Amino acid sequence: MAAERVYIGLGANLGDRGEALLQALHRMAALPQTRLCAVSSLYSSAPVDASGPDYLNAVAALETDLAPEALLQALQALELAAGRERPYRNAPRTLDLDVLLWGPRQLATPALTVPHPRMYERAFVLRPLHELDAHLVTAAQLAAVAGQRIAVAQDARWAASAMSA
Repeated sequence: MAAERVYIGLGANLGDRGEALLQALHRMAALPQTRLCAVSSLYSSAPVDASGPDYLNAVAALETDLAPEALLQALQALELAAGRERPYRNAPRTLDLDVLLWGPRQLATPALTVPHPRMYERAFVLRPLHELDAHLVTAAQLAAVAGQRIAVAQDARWAASAMSA
């Protein structure tokens, strides 16, 4: 099977958020049959449908030969290694990794839905995704989330090492 382009949403709002996202990038790049292709800027955003501190968010583009279930399991293992707990829906988190898009595929399994079912409702997904590939997000989709608080975050560690992962 040929490698497919997969977009992963990264987020964290507990602990050293920037470090958690950088470590996640490095660990995703080290997954078997997977290559990190591009990483968006880092964004700061208010929680959506949740409480807690602001999030740091980004989107990464990967190419992988892994099956969707295998990549999902690997991402969930990275979340657990970063101390992710799931006490309730939309709880604050040390690391959140979501499969947003998987090439042209549409997937609907009990564990994974692609495209991500809420991605078009979230500025913290659409802005960085648009940055990586403007063809994936329409102006109307960006306008629909324009009222959500989001800004490019300044983090020297991110700028220096995100793509060296």
